[in-house]
Amino acid sequence: MTRTRVELGRREDLGADCADCFGLCCVALAFAKSADFPFDKDAGEPCTNLDDQDGCRIHPHLRDRGFAGCTVFDCFGAGQKVSRSTFAGRSWRDDPGTRAEMFAVFPVVRRLHELLWYLDEAIGLVTGSRDPAPWTAAFTRVKELSDADPATVLAVDVDAEYDACRDLLVSASEIARAEVGRVTPLDSGRGVRGPGSDLAGADLRGVDLRGQTLRGSVALGADLRDAELSRCDLLGVDLRGADLSGADLTDAVYLTQPQVNSARGDDRTRLSAGFARPSHWSRRT
Repeated sequence: MTRTRVELGRREDLGADCADCFGLCCVALAFAKSADFPFDKDAGEPCTNLDDQDGCRIHPHLRDRGFAGCTVFDCFGAGQKVSRSTFAGRSWRDDPGTRAEMFAVFPVVRRLHELLWYLDEAIGLVTGSRDPAPWTAAFTRVKELSDADPATVLAVDVDAEYDACRDLLVSASEIARAEVGRVTPLDSGRGVRGPGSDLAGADLRGVDLRGQTLRGSVALGADLRDAELSRCDLLGVDLRGADLSGADLTDAVYLTQPQVNSARGDDRTRLSAGFARPSHWSRRT
């Protein structure tokens, strides 16, 4: 199988292409009134901002209008796949008979595509130092599931697929982080204990976490200004509201664009090539 490898955020298969989607994230998914959304919306109910051409009426002003949650969502290419491939271009608007099935399939394919994104990253991490065959085989298996017909997709146990790939993702991270050469001691005095740390609101200014793993940690509102996070495993880390001003996230392991979008930063924040710098990040004056 040939895999498309292009810059992060520009993958034809694993990056959102809203122009080829029927606005599925704006219809199929539910959201609740919160700091991320100004009102409640049920699953299957079109957002009031969705226009007749499946575009967002307020897209340039989402944060100003209280829709921060939209700016940190990424379907990882599931939207266009479900719209153009799984349902062969039949819109929920024109084919009410497939509406419920389409809305049920979309979140499953979205999770499978997110897993494909992580596996794709893992293959890149091990290529050159290990035979990537086990990771490529896992990628192929998950992709075949995401390419399947609606009935097959709905029968997929997505949690089991993630469980089956967990050891591969962890081992790829370990291989990549070992290349750092020197792993600094964890700063337990500031709550950093490794995977699963509770770092909500923590003062982590200037902390050196190169080659470490924070996998699955909660860093809501953490102060990570000028932190060193190169080759740090950030898989699943909740960075909402975290301050990354001046931080170095170059080659951070499993860092996603939604994580970047959910945090704060500035023009000193260092990101790997291919990441988009969020418009809400500040600039020094």
